[in-house]
Amino acid sequence: MNDLPLSRTLCVYKILDRYSDETHPLTLRQIIDLLHEQYQLHAHRTTVTKDIAELTAYGVDIVTVHSTQNRYFIGNRVFEIPELRLLIDAIHSSKCLTSKKSRELIDKLTTLASVHQADVLKARPLSDCIYKPKNEQIYYIMDTIHQAIDEGRQIEFQYFDYAPDKTVVLRNDGEVYRLSPYACLWSGDHYYAIGWSEKHQNVSAFRVDRVAGVPTLGEKAIQPPDGFDLQEYTKTVFEMYGGPLVNVELRCQSDMMKVILDRFTDDVEVTQSDDNGFTVTVKVPLSPTFYGWLFTFGGQIRLQSPSFAVNIYKEMLQKNLEIQ
Repeated sequence: MNDLPLSRTLCVYKILDRYSDETHPLTLRQIIDLLHEQYQLHAHRTTVTKDIAELTAYGVDIVTVHSTQNRYFIGNRVFEIPELRLLIDAIHSSKCLTSKKSRELIDKLTTLASVHQADVLKARPLSDCIYKPKNEQIYYIMDTIHQAIDEGRQIEFQYFDYAPDKTVVLRNDGEVYRLSPYACLWSGDHYYAIGWSEKHQNVSAFRVDRVAGVPTLGEKAIQPPDGFDLQEYTKTVFEMYGGPLVNVELRCQSDMMKVILDRFTDDVEVTQSDDNGFTVTVKVPLSPTFYGWLFTFGGQIRLQSPSFAVNIYKEMLQKNLEIQ
């Protein structure tokens, strides 16, 4: 048990940090009452005024609202409210974090605001409308993967899929996968471990929330293959999944430039046409995911070459039309 006397100055700071903000400044009387209520400390107006002056001298941004009864609140904080909203919305939307973990993390984030701001920040239950995984070991899994990256070691784990009745089924009858992780990456609200897969004999990506149990650390990691570039990998193979990398020509309507830049960045080769449209040449992995992405634009982005890729796309479309 800690028998050291409480620092009144620090307690004043904690009260201002937790209970004050721009729309809820505190009077000296309120601070004195909270000191007694929260910490069983007795204080006077003059001593609390000195505490506030001392905190200000140490760089705490305490704003004074001058009136018949001066009022005080914390101004600049480590995180401003728009920044906390952004982080909380990202946590709400994450398909990597379970509902429980999301709530716990949001509760911790909101302690960086006043209690009044925290109530507003938490009154947005968006995660109730979003699919959330049920893997409660996600923090321990992520921690082990990052430890392996830091120490240059492999990880060993089982991976799972879902059966038609939504039950968890270990992939390949519980086969143990061995991965030399190089990095972890968010994409599409999921979190992936990227590294050399012993099974696939190639760089592969595994969804962290589908790792069954906490991985075990293994032998020394296998180094990335010569010429491997993580940024290039994520921009091509990772964003549209596996398949042979091919230069394709896409014919686009004029208002599709934003879509092209969102997907391929601004280093694509562009050729303008007379009808205000344009053509781009990009390198993509020819995979069902690429063709599916192309289909979503209803002809506003059309595949022009190479001819074999066009024929594959036509065959896929025809097969879908034949399904009854």
